[in-house]
Amino acid sequence: MIDINNITVRIGSKVLLENASAHISDGQKVGLVGVNGCGKSTLFRVFKGELETELGDIYFPSGYKVVFVEQEIKDKSVGLLDFVLSAHQERAELLKRLETAKDDELAEIHERLRLLGAAAAPAEAASILTGLGFKDADLPRPLSEFSGGWQMRAALAAALFQPSDVLLLDEPTNHLDLEAGVWLENRLQKYRGTLLIISHDRNILNSLCNYILHFDHRKLVMYGGNYDTFCRTRAMQKELLSKQAEKQEARHKHLQSFVDRFRYKASKARQAQSRLKMLERLEPVIELEDDAVTRFDFPEPQELPPPLLTLENGSAGYDDKVVLKRLNLQIVDNDRIAMLGANGNGKSTLAKVLSGRLGLMDGKLTKSGKLKIGYFAQHQTDELPLDMTPVEFMSPKFPDYREPQVRAYLARFGLTQEKALTRIDKLSGGEKARLLFAAMAYNAPEVLILDEPTNHLDIDGREALIRALNEYKGSVILIAHDMHLLELVADTLWLVDKGSCKVYDGDLEDYRNYLLRKAAPEIKEVKKAPPVETVKADTRAEKKETASRLRRVEREIEKLEAQKADLEAAFASPLSADEIISKQKDLAWISNQLHDFEEEWLELSEKLERL
Repeated sequence: MIDINNITVRIGSKVLLENASAHISDGQKVGLVGVNGCGKSTLFRVFKGELETELGDIYFPSGYKVVFVEQEIKDKSVGLLDFVLSAHQERAELLKRLETAKDDELAEIHERLRLLGAAAAPAEAASILTGLGFKDADLPRPLSEFSGGWQMRAALAAALFQPSDVLLLDEPTNHLDLEAGVWLENRLQKYRGTLLIISHDRNILNSLCNYILHFDHRKLVMYGGNYDTFCRTRAMQKELLSKQAEKQEARHKHLQSFVDRFRYKASKARQAQSRLKMLERLEPVIELEDDAVTRFDFPEPQELPPPLLTLENGSAGYDDKVVLKRLNLQIVDNDRIAMLGANGNGKSTLAKVLSGRLGLMDGKLTKSGKLKIGYFAQHQTDELPLDMTPVEFMSPKFPDYREPQVRAYLARFGLTQEKALTRIDKLSGGEKARLLFAAMAYNAPEVLILDEPTNHLDIDGREALIRALNEYKGSVILIAHDMHLLELVADTLWLVDKGSCKVYDGDLEDYRNYLLRKAAPEIKEVKKAPPVETVKADTRAEKKETASRLRRVEREIEKLEAQKADLEAAFASPLSADEIISKQKDLAWISNQLHDFEEEWLELSEKLERL
């Protein structure tokens, strides 16, 4: 358990938490929510020991292993797989001890390694890396060869691989595509420790969390349920307090009216004094305050005859390398399209082709004569002129506008007058994204192409974007890892895969299930049998069937244990890199199957005893 006891946390002169308390029980999955800058990441720093509280304390039971994602990798010369394996400190230390251990120590070390499942560790680490989007060929590569985003994936893999009692995750999907995000969500659902997650992804908070810890005006308030339940509960509380405040105000007015009428009348003086005391005892009802409302407002485009854009037998790529070919696509008025496919498959390449930022290597692209396309890509935040203000940046796009008119346009995207006159380098990531939305839409384009538009937006910002896109009259093409955004905006799915792009015949739930099946190990000959029915009219028949199933499970366990022993023994022989990776995958799959059958054996044994 974690006890947060009346803590006060300050950064500089700003108090983020004041006399805040909360209790988190073992095994809870808790989502931390609140406006940007409220102190969520700062509380994680306190948990990690990087920052001390000004007052109060935080209690972890002795021996608790708290794991988090390292923000900076110290040694980038180490190979990817070795980096993840080294995160399991006890295993790494035991393997190091083996090199110099005396004969009388070897048995003890080997036994401890066996209990830790050390032989299966490389397979488990490789499985995690594969789920996060790495290829088999990446495993021996040094971390220095990967981009910053992929290094963050490696750090996440290391956090998932090592044993933990508490896992702290701060925006874990920010560097992931939709495919890796689905895998991570499925993995975290099976995590047995205490999970604390900061996320602006509503889908993650709904599917994973059974508690929400709300940062509410320097206090911590715990709510049971997922994020949607939290929103409903808070709305009900707000409505209830609002009604209480109305009743309180009406009573106050009634008492004050009596006092005002009879205060100086001798016959009523005593009653007036009594009501004055009642007024003094009336406690004010403190209503819940709403956070500042976020808004986006895209200009309305003109109507153009369909099709707006047609791509015929197109090929696209860079230099002489073809990334996509056989592209036959069409966009009509008010299309709502989501591009699916793993990172590196060509989604951003296709977005650049459609927006006119990348020419075709072959084929034909036809656009309506007056078509205007707005294009948003997250990397554009790095290209903004940091020494200018948003007003200065936008003014050249509106040569006929005076400054108040430019500010009014920026306000449509949530940039207040203060922010509109602030240098861009002083703006937050979310505020820079809003400026890019404003720049993208200034000429009322008929098509918006958005490549990962939500990375720097909080939950309210994402909801505002969803509302704005649904109100927008033009066509929208989305690349995003936010399943909630895609579900509420897109009605057509394009799958970019195997060097081309085609309409996906299914919905997002179908695609999610497809990803989970694809992420499973390839060996699937042995499948866990369906559970024995628990309700039968004839108890004897049920007992007989349970015993029969128990014997079959025992035989499967014996078979899997023999296969596992053979695979572990194989590692003692010289193997090629491909053979090692293949056997590691087989070992991971067998270990998972063995775990499932052992759990079923326990359930069946208990059931048989009850019968």
